[in-house]
Amino acid sequence: MRTVAGPEAGALEARARALAVLRIRSTALAVALLPAAAAVVLLAGSATGSIGGSQDQGWTALRWVVTGGALLVLLLAAAVAAVVVRARPALTPTVPIAEETAPDLYRLVRDLAERLEVPAPSAIALTPDCDSWLEDRTHPAHAHRREHRDRGALAVEETRPARSVRGTGGGPGPATGADRDRILDRAERRPPQAPVLVIGSPFLWWMRVAELRALLAPVVAGTGPSVHPDIAAARRFVRGLDAAVAVAARGRGCEPPSGPASALVAAVRRPAFAFVGWVARLLLRGCRDHAAAMERAVAAAASERAQSVDYGLRIVAQEQVGLAYAGWDRLLTRVALPAWRMGRWPSRLDAGVVAALTELSRRDRLAEGFTSRLSERPACDLLEEPGAMDEATSLLAARLFHGGPPEPGPDWSPVDWGAYPEEVVDRKWRQEAARLNRLLDEREDTHDRVGATPAPSSASAPVPPTLARVIDRLTADAADLPADPADGSDGPDGSDGGLDGGAPRLAARLSVEVAREEAAATRAHGQGPAAGAEGPAGGCGGDPWIDGFAPAFPLQPPRTGRELLADHVTAMVCCAAVDTAGATPGLDWLDGPALLVGGRRRADLAHPVLSLVEDGDDGPLRAWLGEVGVRPEKPVRLV
Repeated sequence: MRTVAGPEAGALEARARALAVLRIRSTALAVALLPAAAAVVLLAGSATGSIGGSQDQGWTALRWVVTGGALLVLLLAAAVAAVVVRARPALTPTVPIAEETAPDLYRLVRDLAERLEVPAPSAIALTPDCDSWLEDRTHPAHAHRREHRDRGALAVEETRPARSVRGTGGGPGPATGADRDRILDRAERRPPQAPVLVIGSPFLWWMRVAELRALLAPVVAGTGPSVHPDIAAARRFVRGLDAAVAVAARGRGCEPPSGPASALVAAVRRPAFAFVGWVARLLLRGCRDHAAAMERAVAAAASERAQSVDYGLRIVAQEQVGLAYAGWDRLLTRVALPAWRMGRWPSRLDAGVVAALTELSRRDRLAEGFTSRLSERPACDLLEEPGAMDEATSLLAARLFHGGPPEPGPDWSPVDWGAYPEEVVDRKWRQEAARLNRLLDEREDTHDRVGATPAPSSASAPVPPTLARVIDRLTADAADLPADPADGSDGPDGSDGGLDGGAPRLAARLSVEVAREEAAATRAHGQGPAAGAEGPAGGCGGDPWIDGFAPAFPLQPPRTGRELLADHVTAMVCCAAVDTAGATPGLDWLDGPALLVGGRRRADLAHPVLSLVEDGDDGPLRAWLGEVGVRPEKPVRLV
């Protein structure tokens, strides 16, 4: 008995698991056809006289019942099959790369596939994430995207003459070989097409060419099992079931159009989609273990096959993957997110991750090794126009992680790194300072309405926006707070009790104000319920990522009221430092907006601000202001 080892063992295991998935599909089909088979037997037996007779009432009733049940089961099975086949599987948002825009990258992948003795991926795309994978995009619903992808196809496909099926010029005659190929060129008979290679854009900018080749070797090796007919069919079946579950969930939650027939439509739609979802989930549970084992076997086979290609260099490349992920996460959460909240999106995120990782290496005293490594050719040189690709992936990252519009506009414009301190950091500080002072003015107006009547002179004089005013108000609020600060009960008339509720109530009002402004921005971009019938709130069949603008992968949970208050007080302090102490806004690649005093970053402001916000203690902050030279009694410039 011969023992199979190496990549062949993993491929055989994957095929065995794929056949198990296909057997579940065949079993479901057999169960759907079983009543029809029973009806055919009864009808044939009745016609030949083998089963009952034409005058036997019992057999006649049984034939009608079985035939009706068979027709009903066939109808339901056809509906479920139609939903499974036509449902659009999930497609990762990517930036396609045409071959003419990256010939060197395509050549590298072709050479890699040739060394691994596997089919080359059908195309290459970029994603704003630190990961790489193969993705099947052969579903008919993705045909309009494949038209753009074919421009960058790696696999050379045979071109067929544009003539009719029978003969030349549409006349009669026998079908040629190419015509027969066209007749048989259907989804179920066409050989599986190689998947698309999706590469994380940070890898292209941070890794060197040799490291990228070593990193992609196990991924490209997966095209071998992916084009096997059984594995491809099993994957299509599982993806179809998953998409059918999603379609059923959207259909059940969809509100029918208003009209006289709306009740009837709702009465039919919801049970139908509930049944489709139940069947799809049942089949998914049946093939879940086999599908997971199949994917593990495919990964094992690909990893085993890639052992012969740059194995030693792949260990170094894996170390760079972890480093790139850390730098990418810090860049998005600390640097890009504040700009996105301002309606600006950094247009060179991938170039920024290089700067962030370089700064990280300098801080961790790893500069010697990185200096020699950075002298090698970066993988982004494989692109003809890396700047254009960086801009496209940066816009996609803003849409995925923040929910921004798909295209630039007046309220959604790009920003370069050189203009980031002035156009993002300074504007952010002054907008937050203006919001904080506006809420303080509203609180003073409320206090005047419920308290004593102010003097006419004080009523007409506006209160200047000063840092001293914010500090005095927060310290006074801390002194007036009750024993339990969490007790935020309203007054008898439903107001704020007539007095300022302290920092907790100010933080709550900040949360409400920020949420209101974000909702207004959402409606301005057409992201709310009034966006139209195809939006997530007003439609039923739209893709949540394409038709809506909600972030698919939010970077951070919503900020709490305390965090918002601390951020706004920090912004007020920074504005005062810029206006009275000669400080400047700056950008730190790992921490985002920074305050520069004398050309050096001051990172010691967080603790004094938290002492003021949480404890009402202004001592640390006043000491910090005196050290920097900030004059809190001077008015600050607001937006």
